Amino acid sequence: MPLLARMLPAPLTMQVRRGAVAELGALLADSRVATSGRVAVAVGPGQGDHIESLISPQLDEAEVFRVSDGTVDAAVSLGASLRKSAFEVVVGVGGGKTIDATKYAASLAGIPMVAVATNLSHDGICSPTASLVYEGGKGSFGVPMPLAILVDLDFVHAAPPTLVRAGVGDVVSNLSAIEDWQLGNVERGEPIDGLACSMARTAAEALIGRQDGIESDAFLTVLAESLILSGMSMVIAGSSRPASGGDHEILHAVDQLFPGTSNHGELAGIGSAFCFFLREDEARARQVVDCLRRHELPVVPGDIGLSTEQFAEAVALAPSTRPGRYTILEHLRMQDNEIRERVADYVRTFGS
Repeated sequence: MPLLARMLPAPLTMQVRRGAVAELGALLADSRVATSGRVAVAVGPGQGDHIESLISPQLDEAEVFRVSDGTVDAAVSLGASLRKSAFEVVVGVGGGKTIDATKYAASLAGIPMVAVATNLSHDGICSPTASLVYEGGKGSFGVPMPLAILVDLDFVHAAPPTLVRAGVGDVVSNLSAIEDWQLGNVERGEPIDGLACSMARTAAEALIGRQDGIESDAFLTVLAESLILSGMSMVIAGSSRPASGGDHEILHAVDQLFPGTSNHGELAGIGSAFCFFLREDEARARQVVDCLRRHELPVVPGDIGLSTEQFAEAVALAPSTRPGRYTILEHLRMQDNEIRERVADYVRTFGS
């Protein structure tokens, strides 16, 4: 009998609204999430005390752990603690670093993880990867998708605006990543998953033309849903391909060469605009740049404190950050002098 459909993984529940953290107890009472076992809660350093005060009345027997940062060491330490006490589920509450560290720790402990996002800086909320810092730099580690997802808009409104806006850059970069995947399909015969592409593209298109901003609950809801949809596209694809192309190669190169320069979403946005410039897709490059400017995101290297020469150095290194991935950068195979010229042209075109 032919296979008529494929089963798609998805979170058991997804809520994006104000006061979502208050529903955590009800969520964990769902027998599909936890039965009678112990629950661990991992919180970050920023709003940890406030979050613990909200969660404790709901979860009398929960044990709260503090996640110091988004490093492999912090995730491994949390994973060891989770294994010792036979927890049934771990809840990661916080921003991207806390959620990524908790996802990795849950995978080490062999237990499911619930993500409660308090900011919207990137698409790691639902992705099957954890971006963590280690001695050699920053890497992506494969992990299971969260079992359930809550986004509390009260916390998002209280988060630093730069972190919330950054999520826009990460979602919009899907458009560039999809172009790169299609290029790999045409030039290298790389298999492409149309459903994953559709989900990633839908996430970006839902956001790129909106005229409202992070002050609006309606905008934040679309941003959260787009980030979650982007993460699910990677789960379906079995890789980060629908949401990570030459744009993210540039991002990772900047992180390696100039650590601490900027955050993930801001770098993804700049990388996406530059990659569309390299494709000579003037309309899409302008659309991406307009979206970034509308949300006060950086557009040119100088906006994040990098010189044209430094950004060109990152572009030259970028293909080595994802060996085997074919993007516009690998396709053009630019020499150093040509990279410097194209970066200078980009800055002249879009610099304010």
